[in-house]
Amino acid sequence: MTSILTNNSAMSALQTLRNVNQNLSDTQNHVSSGLRVGKAADNAAYWSIATTMKSDNKALGAVSDALGMGAAKVDTAYTAVESSIDVVSEIKSKLVAATEDGVDKSKVQDEITQLQAQLKSIASSASFNGENWVANTAGETMSVVSSFVRSSSGGVSVTTTEYTAAETDLLYTDATAGTGGILGTTGASSGFSITSFTIGASTTKGDIDNLLTDVETALKDMTSLGSKFGSISSRIDMQSNFVSSLSDAIDSGVGRLVDADMEEESSKLTALQTQQQLAIQSLSIANSSSQNILSLFRG
Repeated sequence: MTSILTNNSAMSALQTLRNVNQNLSDTQNHVSSGLRVGKAADNAAYWSIATTMKSDNKALGAVSDALGMGAAKVDTAYTAVESSIDVVSEIKSKLVAATEDGVDKSKVQDEITQLQAQLKSIASSASFNGENWVANTAGETMSVVSSFVRSSSGGVSVTTTEYTAAETDLLYTDATAGTGGILGTTGASSGFSITSFTIGASTTKGDIDNLLTDVETALKDMTSLGSKFGSISSRIDMQSNFVSSLSDAIDSGVGRLVDADMEEESSKLTALQTQQQLAIQSLSIANSSSQNILSLFRG
């Protein structure tokens, strides 16, 4: 039955056109944004997961920055220890030279005095962002942010790599005064610290041998300290690489949830454009059928 009041064919064609236009609009949004899930309405579960993980990834970015700062602190401390070893080795060579007959020990002491002052300068200046890991208070704990953790229950926390310095883990406990620590502690053999002893005409070979014994002990302790800093630096580097890889993995995982498959979307776009043209043509045919009724009333 054909009615001039109700055109069912036109209404059906119009509904088809509306659906095609909506799908075409969604596909065009996917193509332009590159996202299959760009808002909660697209897929509430995936959108929620992706939003949370993107937030966590920003936190990991801050952790990466903190690790970089921690690495700089450790590198500064290691450089100070390495430079101090070079200076103490030079003091050692001066003491050996002072054992030779006819050497003016006061002249040797002038050189040693400058080297001793250099040791204090190295330790006191080995500071990064206000922290000095080689001239500090014994027993104080230094820490470096190492990771951001989300538990299975949804709780979040920040973990740190900690380093507590004993007196033998410091060049000085007071760099300004030159006391305490490896270089400022009184030597067991000579009765003097590395930075407080002096030699002169009355200094015997036995005295110098005792000083050399304490210098060797200091060099051994500084080498051990350098190894500790090297181990911490290595751990920070490994953690930094892990955080970087973890961040990339999260980005990849989020992409699998929300990114659009551009090959698929391209194919859909072409198909929907064709469907749109056919739906428009169908609607046009359905609307023209009403006009055909007029021919029934022509004489």
